[in-house]
Amino acid sequence: MATGTSEVEGARRTRRITAAMRSEERVTPLELFFDLVFVLALTQCTLLMSEEPTFEGLLKGLLVLGVLWWGWVGYAWLTSVIDPEEGAVRLVIFGAMAGFLVAAIAVPHAFGDDGLVFAIAYGVVRFAQLGLFWIASDDEPELRRSIITGLTGSTTVGVTLLVIASFLDHGAQIAVWALALGLDMAGPLFFGSKGWKLAAGHFAERHGLIVIIALGESIVAIGAGVAGDVDLGIVVAAVLGVALAAAIWWTYFDVVALVASRRLERAEPGRVQNEMARDSYSFLHLPMIAGIVLGALGLKKTLGHVEDPLKDAPALALVGGLALYLLAHVAFRWRNVHSLNRQRTALAILLLALYPLALQIPALATLAIVTALMGALIAYETRRYGESRDRVRHGDFAPPAR
Repeated sequence: MATGTSEVEGARRTRRITAAMRSEERVTPLELFFDLVFVLALTQCTLLMSEEPTFEGLLKGLLVLGVLWWGWVGYAWLTSVIDPEEGAVRLVIFGAMAGFLVAAIAVPHAFGDDGLVFAIAYGVVRFAQLGLFWIASDDEPELRRSIITGLTGSTTVGVTLLVIASFLDHGAQIAVWALALGLDMAGPLFFGSKGWKLAAGHFAERHGLIVIIALGESIVAIGAGVAGDVDLGIVVAAVLGVALAAAIWWTYFDVVALVASRRLERAEPGRVQNEMARDSYSFLHLPMIAGIVLGALGLKKTLGHVEDPLKDAPALALVGGLALYLLAHVAFRWRNVHSLNRQRTALAILLLALYPLALQIPALATLAIVTALMGALIAYETRRYGESRDRVRHGDFAPPAR
């Protein structure tokens, strides 16, 4: 009996030490392996919207993306307090990956015949997360209280509503999906952040890597969109598509990701830090990812017919997706320093104003214009903030995000 008790205590100490040290560690191979499933999920969301290139199709794709994102976010928080490669935890993570994969496979028909399959597989992902949080909170009464009173309720409501939605007719189904996502994501606002533990540096790195994964979907969309022979128009569109993806990467990783990570690490541990992580990462990174996925849809449709104008929904996906991505950056700065990023706000408005033109000119021309505008933004910010940018990138300076 004494030996068994000693082993249990040793396991508990291992988890506590791991949780305390997580912010100093890099993302583990198993976390990267888990995130690969999200690659398929993003690809499937783009496929859903591509097969139904209407405004309703865009709405469906964004709802599915939101639900899958919230499932992924739970595991980003989870690995702040538990080592994903520890013993039985590893096996549960593998099981959650299988559930995530099945849910991703069901995405194209999640509002049809595969709605129940999606809901059940997604439920496996979410309830596996709850089980791991229960293990992680063994010596953390406040965290366990938050899990019982908050996370368990919002998870159960969200998954139950998705199951109900699978039996409903078309219009009601979309409404119930929106309700499920809204109530689930609102859980942390209702129940607060008391008791939650955060490894700030590790948490920020996980979100940066998921942005990379979303950008990878843009590259995949370039190849998937090619229809027929590779002519000069296709070559130019592919080069512009890579340039646009690079511009999106630059606007996040050049300075914003560095500043965000440092600000989060230096925030007061507890409520202040947890709520900053919740708002800036769990909430505001969703529109960033959604904007990238919408842009990937626009790229895919552009590569399909470079000489023709984009249809209404794909055109909105391209210009509106980039605008959404930039506005998420604006909201990020407002949340953290309560100041407005004027140049990104102005460009987002300009991109939306381009929508009527995008319906009239060749898709290749629209792609060229938006890529040029993103390049101009980068050139302006690099010149305008050159000194502070240099200090951020080559020192430990952390001004407010631009």
